[in-house]
Amino acid sequence: MRALTITETIHTYFSLTKPNVWWLLVFVGLAGYLAGLKGPINTVTLLASALGLVCGSAGAESVANYLERDVDAVMERTRRRPLPRGLIQPPEKALVFGLALIAASLVISALLLNITALLAMLLGILDYVIVYVVLTKRRTAWNIVLGSPAGAAPVLVGYAGASGFIDIPALILGLLVVLWIPSHVWSLALKYREDYIRAGIPMLPTVVPERIAVRCIAGTVVLLVISSLLFPVFDRRFLKGPYLATAVIVGAALLALSIMVLSKPSQRNAWILFKFTSPYLAILFLAVMIESVLGLLNAQ
Repeated sequence: MRALTITETIHTYFSLTKPNVWWLLVFVGLAGYLAGLKGPINTVTLLASALGLVCGSAGAESVANYLERDVDAVMERTRRRPLPRGLIQPPEKALVFGLALIAASLVISALLLNITALLAMLLGILDYVIVYVVLTKRRTAWNIVLGSPAGAAPVLVGYAGASGFIDIPALILGLLVVLWIPSHVWSLALKYREDYIRAGIPMLPTVVPERIAVRCIAGTVVLLVISSLLFPVFDRRFLKGPYLATAVIVGAALLALSIMVLSKPSQRNAWILFKFTSPYLAILFLAVMIESVLGLLNAQ
């Protein structure tokens, strides 16, 4: 294989980080930062939160890609990733790259944020890489449930980066991501069920009857929507129009799609639900951002 150009190398390593995954994690983390603000925006902590989240999320995904390169080579959905294609040689370069990014995220959190944000970053990375990828993904259908707390970490990092602490509203915001992850991943696994079976990954839809899998997906969606509507009870800033209206509208759409999958299970319907889950979370946390900024402006 010919040597990659500098541009191709940069693109390859960027693809290794799975930017289609970490952009949303960074986005909800920045929403957490704005929700955690008790005064004017501090440019240093804002930029440090963003950079730390990018490095931490991208680094964890890079390490996961290294650890899962054998599985990725088997699955139709993932076999075009850089490591299965042999674009990074030796593969250990990907591991070093990921660990360097993780180290950078921890240094940024320690030096420019605070101990609470640092611990949230560290625990999130450990839960994703160790608990999910290494210990449970190939062993139990509870894998995504045990790994989902990692999804809350960016929100907690951002919130703590702004406020210095984690309180009940921060935990509820993190819970929204935790409850979102199963419906997101299980609907994808329902679409690519045979792919996961071939790779030996026991995602829930591969080990239980379809009727049970779609009930579990619908159940997590119900819990997610209820939690999103209860969030303003714990933080009265969000009892106003923008957040509540958004939570009701996108929540109703997500419920409708989950009911569609529940009543008519199919790969097509599962794919439609999956494709809406990311916009749902992005729109919901955009509303958190808007409401937080409006609250800051009104307080001035």
